[in-house]
Amino acid sequence: TNPEQLFSAGYAACFLGALRLVAGKAKVKLDDATDVTVEIGFGKDSGGGFGLTGKIVGYLPGLEQSAADDLVNQAHQVCPYSNATRGN
Repeated sequence: TNPEQLFSAGYAACFLGALRLVAGKAKVKLDDATDVTVEIGFGKDSGGGFGLTGKIVGYLPGLEQSAADDLVNQAHQVCPYSNATRGN
């Protein structure tokens, strides 16, 4: 296990919790198969150095794409990992 994998696992678990929170507030029932994965890697930053890259993928079966997108965007605003890394 490397640090990127640990960060990915923590971020995914946290984001899923945030997703369930915003879905509950919106009275949207998420399927038990709802899943979130986060892929963390390295990439070049605008200053010529390196930084972390991230990709969040949510699987929300049974929801229309627009409803799923809306919930993911809301979760991104409340997830502590998203808030800690936004703009960095």
